[in-house]
Amino acid sequence: MDNKTELCIQQLNSQISSLEALTQLLDEELTALSSRNGDGLKDIARQKITFLNTIQKTDKDLSTFPADIFKDPDVVPLTKKINTLLHKCKNQNEVNAKAAHLANMTVRELKEILIGTPTSTTYTEEGSVVENVGELVKNLKA
Repeated sequence: MDNKTELCIQQLNSQISSLEALTQLLDEELTALSSRNGDGLKDIARQKITFLNTIQKTDKDLSTFPADIFKDPDVVPLTKKINTLLHKCKNQNEVNAKAAHLANMTVRELKEILIGTPTSTTYTEEGSVVENVGELVKNLKA
């Protein structure tokens, strides 16, 4: 195995490590989203940016290698693993985005109910919608 192939393998292993760490971080992000841990989410967002920058830099470095290196029998399994991890990260990121959106909608709806905005929905004991929510909230002395 020549030096270029060895260097490529080192870069690919570095990329795998970064993607595995990002996968773990995305799992932690989902946990933080479900527990509504705002400070944890800020920290995770900073870490995600760091990992993404590292992944992009490594990807740029890998793009300088000749294409035939990626056909080497020692390199092929590494590139397959990278593609699998990348796919997993993309899927988990989509799940997290949906969870974040749902959490945001829930908080917004709760806020609207509490402050009595005209778009908030309130229900009677029978389950029908009360149209004049603003009037209900105006009379509260809390």
